[in-house]
Amino acid sequence: MLSTALRTRPRTFIAASATLAAATALGGLVALAPSASAGEFLTNGGFETGGLSGWSCDAGTATVVSGQAHSGSYALQGTPSASGTAQCKQTVSVAPSTTYTLTAQVKGSYVYLGVDGGASTWTPGTGSGYAQLSVSFTTGASQTSAAVFVHGWYGQPAYLADDISLQGPGSGTTTPPTTPPTTPPTTPPTTPPTTPPTTPPTTPPTSPPPSGDLPTHALVGYLHETFANGSGYTKLADVPDSWDIIDLAFGETSSPTSGQIHFNRCSVSECPSVESDADFKAAIKAKQAKGKKVLLSIGGANGEVQLTTTAARDAFVSSVSSIIDQWGLNGIDIDFEGHSLSLNTGDTDFKNPTTPVIVNLISAVKSLKAKYGSGFVLTMAPETFFVQNGYQFYGSGPWNGQDPRCGAYLPVIYALRGDLTLLHVQDYNSGPIMGLDNQYHTMGGADFHIAMTDMLLTGFPVAGNTANMFPALAPSQVAIGMPASVNAGNGYVAPSQVDQALDCLTKKTNCGGYTTHGTWPSLRGLMTWSINWDRFNNGEFQNNFDSYFG
Repeated sequence: MLSTALRTRPRTFIAASATLAAATALGGLVALAPSASAGEFLTNGGFETGGLSGWSCDAGTATVVSGQAHSGSYALQGTPSASGTAQCKQTVSVAPSTTYTLTAQVKGSYVYLGVDGGASTWTPGTGSGYAQLSVSFTTGASQTSAAVFVHGWYGQPAYLADDISLQGPGSGTTTPPTTPPTTPPTTPPTTPPTTPPTTPPTTPPTSPPPSGDLPTHALVGYLHETFANGSGYTKLADVPDSWDIIDLAFGETSSPTSGQIHFNRCSVSECPSVESDADFKAAIKAKQAKGKKVLLSIGGANGEVQLTTTAARDAFVSSVSSIIDQWGLNGIDIDFEGHSLSLNTGDTDFKNPTTPVIVNLISAVKSLKAKYGSGFVLTMAPETFFVQNGYQFYGSGPWNGQDPRCGAYLPVIYALRGDLTLLHVQDYNSGPIMGLDNQYHTMGGADFHIAMTDMLLTGFPVAGNTANMFPALAPSQVAIGMPASVNAGNGYVAPSQVDQALDCLTKKTNCGGYTTHGTWPSLRGLMTWSINWDRFNNGEFQNNFDSYFG
């Protein structure tokens, strides 16, 4: 649930989510054939000079290596840092109002290719081999130069790039112009915001958020219901009573833009011990009789949902309602990952979004809330890339060079904050994320959970703009998302680290090196991927929660 999907299916992050990213969907990986009259406009695109001639690279981050080329003898190797992307750039002469195609062979995680002030594309990972990136752009009516770039991403491993080519009409040029372009750079600023808030920027809601009749401290877990993996199938009736919210994973769609959600329980052939529909429905009622909430979790690593039209919105409401009614569920969990949520260029105000997939999702959830009333339980499980990363970057950014998914959950959370029962961000499968102390925090210890949760409970300026503050959530609306075991996802922390994070956030003790902006004894609790993996790990996560909160 980056959405590394292991249909061992750890719940996943991007970036690192990425931490993160520039540009468009992976459809950009398909190469476009240049015209017959196309010429080559780049110098040393294959790095066969054995050096970086023709290229301008971030100081100390790039070199040419042998023995790892896609073709020929040499390739570019860039090594990002916590504050830099290891970018290499080349400026060339171009003709006005002309279409060019930029391609490259790249290897590694989070490699980006594009043109300053224009289009770009990226890959979150190429496995053990090279993959081709391709992007086309059309120059402006008076444009005579363009700067193309390749780079990695903050805090990610070294990448390789080779056979970079810029094709377009004409004979091309081997001499880059001496005057750089006047368009602003595409890469996001590396200087962090200098004015983080030290106190919550907004007052808490005047009316209490919906609690869904949860206990003061609640334990949330995902139950693998539609698939099997190495953790084994767990019948709903066998889920221990420690779990207060049980998210049935997952409601998915066979066509991302249809809005039609289906919930297909695991087959007997895949899950030999699966219970019958009648027993499953009886187990739901039995859990509810004990005060537990059973929700449909929609999305997951493999369940991309893009409500691009009002027709898709209406289909979403109708199909989700049918599933809720069929099984008698308490509500839904929004676990949109991958490319489900993305901000259109120019959609810069999270309080007033204009992007259809955002607007339609908000409308759909409000319709469901209106239909089922105040008892409807709404939770969300975004990745850090879609929430806390919004402190630095939002959408495609001022020059349309960032990943348009940056911070894309923020308008959804903001619009539904009065209906939101619980937000449990996935603090795992994540890249480094900058906290309110303007330091990058890395998953795998208490510090990451403390810093990420502090951001939600304090609020933060979106994209560093103190005039555009994302308001703090109520502590009772927040739980911390963690993997249940080392098998469940990257970022596992031992029980002692879980306890340290809870101590710091609820008591302001045992905080280590991070200073929180408050103390929140009513923090709702913990979420984990998953109940199955915790059972596989002898109940370590559940038992530690019970021990801590009594």
